[in-house]
Order: sequence, then structure tokens, then C-alpha cells
Amino acid sequence: MSVRSVVSNAYRSALPVVMLSAVGGLLAGTILGGMDTELRTVRGLLVMVPAFLAIRGSVYGSLGSRLSSALHQGLIEPIFEPNERLVNAVLAALLNGLAASLAAALLTFGILSVLDTSVAPLRVLVFIALLGGALAGVALTVVIVVVVFVGYRRGMNPDDLVGPAMTTAGDIFGMASLFVATRAAIALL
Repeated sequence: MSVRSVVSNAYRSALPVVMLSAVGGLLAGTILGGMDTELRTVRGLLVMVPAFLAIRGSVYGSLGSRLSSALHQGLIEPIFEPNERLVNAVLAALLNGLAASLAAALLTFGILSVLDTSVAPLRVLVFIALLGGALAGVALTVVIVVVVFVGYRRGMNPDDLVGPAMTTAGDIFGMASLFVATRAAIALL
């Protein structure tokens, strides 16, 4: 296989997903732009947003890579039926996502407190981070499993799809879940 055909195949399979990522980033930015009231009400939320979104990409991007590697190695089949390896990978991702979300809330509170900056109560940031992390985690797990399995079935390399799909879905579902979690925190706490 020539270098030209490898590059051509990579662009052909990845370019549409990359373009979708750009649109997804704009959608996530629109959600953030519409959160003026929430950002004013929950001091420190804006500081937590980049960490929260980065966590989604790291944790669920790793899930996608693990699934892709397992498919390439023949350890799992691209079928939507629970098996031990798939369930364990999903549970690990969900737990890691929640733990990292909690860490983001604690760090946000700690750093802003040390800097003597106005910050929401710790329980509010923790509630938002955990609820948002759980909501985003469930949505991203579904997206990643579907993208990896369907892409593999269609002859695409899931490794080419995981990064752009995770970036897009992570930003959109991450911001949407933070919005929902913040609204719930304002209503409940």
C-alpha cells in the first residue's frame, strides 16, 4: 500500500468526523454562552468547565481506545450484547469519570479559596460535578460504544474515529450535563 493511499484513506474516514467536531464545538460553546445566569449564580463554575470537559475526553477517549484495541485483537465482537470485558471497561470508565469530576470540584474550590476568590459552597460544586459527570458518562459511553462498533462493522478503523467523536460528544454532552446539573443544584440546594 502506498503512502498516498494510506493518507487518502485516513482523510476520507476521518475528515467528516473532524468537520462534525467543529460543529459540535460550536454547539458546546453556544450552550456555555447561554449559561450566563448559572455562571453568575454558581461562582467558580466557569473555572471548573475546562477541567470537566478535559476529563470527559481523557476518560471516555481511553474507553474508546480500549474497545478499539480489543476489537483489533479479537477479544470482543462488535455486537451490542454485554460481555465481561465490555462491562468492566464501561464500569471502569464511569467510576474514573466520577472520581475525576469530584477531584475537579475539590480543586476548583480549593484553588479559588486559596486565591481568596468568591466561590460557591463545596457541596454545590461537588453536586454539580457528580451529577454532571454521571449524566455525561452515560451518554458518552453509549456514543463511544456505538461509534467504535458501527465504525468497525463498516470497515473503518475505530482508532481514527475515537478522538474526533469523543471530542465532539464530550464537549456537547459535557456542557449539556453541566447545564442540567447546575439548574438542578440551583433548584435543590
